Amino acid sequence: MSTNNASRGGIHRRNFLRTSGIAAAAIFGGAALAACTSAVSEQKAGGDDATPVRGGTLKVGIREDLVPANLLTNTAATPVLVGLVYESLIRYPNDSLEPQPLLAKAWQLAADGRSVSLDLRDDVKFHSGRVFTAKDVEFSIRTYADPKWSAQLRSTAAAVTEFDIVSPTRIVLRFAHPVSNIFDLLDTVPILDSETADKLGTGETYIGTGPFTFVQRIPNSQLIFAKNSGYWIPDRPYLDRVDVSIVPDPQALLNALKTGQIAAARELTFRDAENLSNSGGFTVHNLEGAELQTYVGVNVSEPSLADVRVRQAIAYALDRERIVTEVFRGAGYPLNVPWPKNSPAFDESLNTRFSRDVGKAKQLLAEVNKPPRLPLTFHPGHEATAQIVQANLAEVGIEVDLDPIDNAAFVKQLTGQQFRGLWVTDHSWAQFVPSTLTVSAYPFNARRNASRYESPAYTAAADTAWKLPQGTGPDAVRAFRAVTDQLLEGLFLIEIGVRFQQYSTSNTVHGFGWTKRREPLLTDTFLS
Repeated sequence: MSTNNASRGGIHRRNFLRTSGIAAAAIFGGAALAACTSAVSEQKAGGDDATPVRGGTLKVGIREDLVPANLLTNTAATPVLVGLVYESLIRYPNDSLEPQPLLAKAWQLAADGRSVSLDLRDDVKFHSGRVFTAKDVEFSIRTYADPKWSAQLRSTAAAVTEFDIVSPTRIVLRFAHPVSNIFDLLDTVPILDSETADKLGTGETYIGTGPFTFVQRIPNSQLIFAKNSGYWIPDRPYLDRVDVSIVPDPQALLNALKTGQIAAARELTFRDAENLSNSGGFTVHNLEGAELQTYVGVNVSEPSLADVRVRQAIAYALDRERIVTEVFRGAGYPLNVPWPKNSPAFDESLNTRFSRDVGKAKQLLAEVNKPPRLPLTFHPGHEATAQIVQANLAEVGIEVDLDPIDNAAFVKQLTGQQFRGLWVTDHSWAQFVPSTLTVSAYPFNARRNASRYESPAYTAAADTAWKLPQGTGPDAVRAFRAVTDQLLEGLFLIEIGVRFQQYSTSNTVHGFGWTKRREPLLTDTFLS
C-alpha cells in the first residue's frame, strides 16, 4: 500500500529541511531524504559545485509559443509556464514512481484503492496572497476534469467522485473505482487559483503557488516571470527573473545561445546540441525520466493496413538503430514496446519482438496484397525520421509519400482520427504509471484512438490495469504485461524508440532541473 506518513512528511522532516537550508533539494528531489540529494543536483552538469548566487535574469529560448487554451495539456510552451508558476500536490522523482511531498506533505491510500487522504501544507500562499487550502484541491481537480480543457488525464480526474474536505489542510478524495494511476493525477494537476480561473484561457494572467510569478505575455515573442518573494521554500528561488523568448527557427535559437543573448535553449536540433556539447562552455541536458517516444502510427481502417501482417512487415522494416544514431544523435534508444526502460511495464524479452528483419518483412508482404502508395504524415521536427522510415518501407516494397503539415493541423488530425495512412510523431506519458498511457494518451486510448483501432481484449486489459488498487507491485506488473501483449498483437502503433528532449545551457547556469512532464524546475537555479 502506498503511504506517506508523519515520519516521512511531518514536523521532523520540515524542521530538518528548514534548518539545513536544502528545502528545495528534498522537496523537488529525485531520491530519498536520507541520501540528501535531489533530481536537480543529480541532473545538473557533472562536477558543478559552484556556490549559489542570488539575483539575475535567466534568459531562455524556446521554439513554440504558449497556447492559452491548452493550459492543462503538455504542449508547446505550457510546460515552461506550469513549471515556473504552478505546483502540484506531489512530485515524482525523475527516476521512480515513488511520490514525494510537495503541496501535500503526507497521504494515505486506502487498501482497496478507492480513496486517498491528503494532508496539506499550511504555509503556502497563492501569488495573490490568498492562503492555499483544501478547497483549491477540489477546484483544481474538478477544473482538470472539465472536457473543455482536453486534459489528457481527464478520465482519471473524472473518476474522483467525492471531495471530503475535513479541514483547510485535510481532504479525502473518493473514487468511482480503484485508480492505479491516482498519483500520476496528483503529480500532474496544477493547483489553480479559483479567483482568476476565468482568465486562464485568455493568457491574461496566471496565479499559482510556484517559485515565479507571471508578469507578461507578448504573443509569439516573449513570456516574462519574476521571483515569488513570498515563496514557501525559504530563500528560494535564487533568480530574480526569467525571460522566455519564442524563437521558432532552430538556427536562430542556436545563434542566440552561442552569442549570449540567451543562456538556455529548449530543443536545438540534436546535431546542433551534440556539436555544442563538444565545443566547451555549454551543457546539454537530456531530460531523462521525462522520455518522449517516437513511433509510426497506423490507420487500421485503411483497407490496405487492416491486415496485421502488413503492420508487422512495417515493424520488421524499421531501422530503429539508424534513427537513434543519425537523427537523435544517440540521445535515446531503440524500442519495440511502448515503455521506457525504467517503467515497471518494460520487458526486455519483448523488446526484440520486431527487430529489423527485411527478409521477414518481405515474406509477410508476399502473403497479402501489396498496399497502394500511402501518405506518411509528419510535423516539423520529424522530417529526418520520416525520410528514413520512407526508405525502410521502400526496401521491403511499401511505397509512401511524405506528407509534411504544420503542428496545428497535425494535432487536429491526431485527435480527430483523420490520418489517411501512416504518420510519425512522439508520444509521452509512458514514463508514468503504465495504465495512464492506455486511458489518457490520444494514440493509445483503448476506446478512441487516432488509429481507429478497436479490440475488446485490448480494452479489457487496459481497464484491468487502470482499476487496480495501486500502480506498482506484482499484480500491476502482470496487468501491464497483458497490455503490452495486446499492443504487440494489434500493432496499431509501431514504436521506434525513446528520444530525450534536451535543454542546452551555458555553463554560467547552475542547478537546472526538470519534472517528468519536461517542465523546467528553476527553484535552485542560479547564474555565475
